[in-house]
Amino acid sequence: MLRVNEYFQGQVKSISFQGKDAPATVGVISPGEYVFSTTQKEVMTIVSGDLEVKLKDAREFDIYSKNQSFIVPAGESFSVRAKEDVSYLCLYY
Repeated sequence: MLRVNEYFQGQVKSISFQGKDAPATVGVISPGEYVFSTTQKEVMTIVSGDLEVKLKDAREFDIYSKNQSFIVPAGESFSVRAKEDVSYLCLYY
């Protein structure tokens, strides 16, 4: 079953589904800066665009582009900055 999710006054939208290996979402992040929190381990892969990401213990933002992934442990927050629309796939473990 598909479920639509909206965050930050509709600036981030995703569709949840049950993937072959894990629950997943596909979505789009509109330009802006956002802070997300996790309840499960997340593996986020960029599908299009460039996303600046600052994980919990990082001093600076790192840039992730098409086909690049990063992992966020369960129970942590992370910050992102998008200068353009960025699409992603996120798997939850």
